[in-house]
Amino acid sequence: MKPIYIKRRTKIENRFSPKMGRLVTKVIYINKYIFGFPIKTVHKYRETYYGELKSCEDCNIYA
Repeated sequence: MKPIYIKRRTKIENRFSPKMGRLVTKVIYINKYIFGFPIKTVHKYRETYYGELKSCEDCNIYA
């Protein structure tokens, strides 16, 4: 097992966009691990209905 590695994980989340309203989408997290423990999230992005990849910075988590 490598001491430092990067792993991708997909979760289904509720998001909120002011233009579209509630949005249920797959969010992909890229995390950095050291000895099996997650240290930080390097990047997170989501896939749109049309297949585009967008950053999660433009929409908020729906609460």
